[in-house]
Amino acid sequence: MLPSRLIPPPFDPGSVWLVGAGPGDPGLLTLHAAHALAQADIVLHDALVSEEILSLAPQAVLESVGKRAGGERTPQLRINQRLIQLARQGLKVVRLKGGDPLVFGRGGEEALALVAAGVPFRIVPGISAGIGGTASAGIPVTHRGLSRSVAFATGHDSSGDLSDIDWASLSRGVEVLVLYMAQRQTGAIAERLMAAGRAPDEAVALISDATTPRQSVAITTLAEAARAVTTAGAPLLIVIGPVVALRAMLVGLQQTEPMTLRAEARHQSRNS
Repeated sequence: MLPSRLIPPPFDPGSVWLVGAGPGDPGLLTLHAAHALAQADIVLHDALVSEEILSLAPQAVLESVGKRAGGERTPQLRINQRLIQLARQGLKVVRLKGGDPLVFGRGGEEALALVAAGVPFRIVPGISAGIGGTASAGIPVTHRGLSRSVAFATGHDSSGDLSDIDWASLSRGVEVLVLYMAQRQTGAIAERLMAAGRAPDEAVALISDATTPRQSVAITTLAEAARAVTTAGAPLLIVIGPVVALRAMLVGLQQTEPMTLRAEARHQSRNS
């Protein structure tokens, strides 16, 4: 429930809200996101969105359109078509994505599809894992004297080809790199970064299940990252740079317990 002094915008039937669910902790949802979930008729959600967050949509049908790496995937075109179909039925449709819908979430593609179909929509930003997950791990992505620049990059695409990313320029151009979906390509990425001049002993953090009760953080080096990642959990966020050293100074007193919810029975849900 939203604070009584806040007046949320209307969620009109026949519209789609592209909503960021944040990195995992239900407490990191925005008020717009909580309002959308409470009003939705149907929620099309990613595989990584937690049951706790889904429980905040009490009247909605839940439809999984997840894309777990190495597992079953729902084609993006089918998701686009489904959003349009449901909106044209006069429903209040939420497309719920982990993190932020426009940061490696393909929300831009969905928004363009909705525009082409004449479907009204709203984009509800969420806290991206590269911001929220690193903060929860005690790693500021920027810090005076250590890091004045940070880049967010994906280590995975549908082809598995890394050549579309200029790793040499990234290596030389920014002090901190935050990699999403790079677990399978960690070794190849590390080799390219070291070949471009990054030090083999540069600190690397491997953050899994960020902001959840299962969060774990492993510290390694660029040269050892490929070996260390084999024992890390998933989903995995990789941070490379001098700010990783700050974790040792912050973690002892940092409070990271996520928000919890009372257990309530869920109702209707279905797979895509």
